Amino acid sequence: MAAPQDVHVRICNQEIVKFDLEVKALIQDIRDCSGPLSALTELNTKVKEKFQQLRHRIQDLEQLAKEQDKESEKQLVLQEVENHRKQMLSNQTSWRKANLTCKIAIDNLEKAELLQGGDLLRQRKTTKESLAQTSSTITESLMGISRMMAQQVQQSEEAMQSLVTSSRTILDANEEFKSMSGTIQLGRKLITKYNRRELTDKLLIFLALALFLATVLYIVKKRLFPFL
Repeated sequence: MAAPQDVHVRICNQEIVKFDLEVKALIQDIRDCSGPLSALTELNTKVKEKFQQLRHRIQDLEQLAKEQDKESEKQLVLQEVENHRKQMLSNQTSWRKANLTCKIAIDNLEKAELLQGGDLLRQRKTTKESLAQTSSTITESLMGISRMMAQQVQQSEEAMQSLVTSSRTILDANEEFKSMSGTIQLGRKLITKYNRRELTDKLLIFLALALFLATVLYIVKKRLFPFL
């Protein structure tokens, strides 16, 4: 069974190897970086952080070496510490070279952009003019749509007002119809009453005429036929 110190040494070595690989990956990212300088600065900040973590773990490993009981194990761990430090120095050298390569590439790119600056300015000017024209066209279209919407709103208001007027006219006509209906009903009642009174008058005239005729016949009879 491994001693607790051996476990700590193994874990420390694993973390050192992990930080070393992360540093190498970041250095490769710097080599591949084509700018801008802000991106390079961000990568360098990350590399510094990883180097600091790596340095601390190497120091921890050195402390663990001093705590080894056996001299042979102590020397073995110290040798690992030395190897890690050499590897860290090699990474630092690669880091400086990668920065130099990246800065040269960025400088060359900036020079190329300066040479093409005139064309870029003209393209940007053309693009701005095109954008301005497009913006003007869109503004005019929006204004046209706004006017159409205003006209539609006005037409809707006029239609609504017409409906209100029509509704009022219908209500007035309905009231007049009700009034006329009452008048018609009153006239019908008066006509019915008049018809009844006319029938009564005719009957009375008929009875009076019959009485008159009967009286005349009675008088004629008495004078012409007194013996009857």
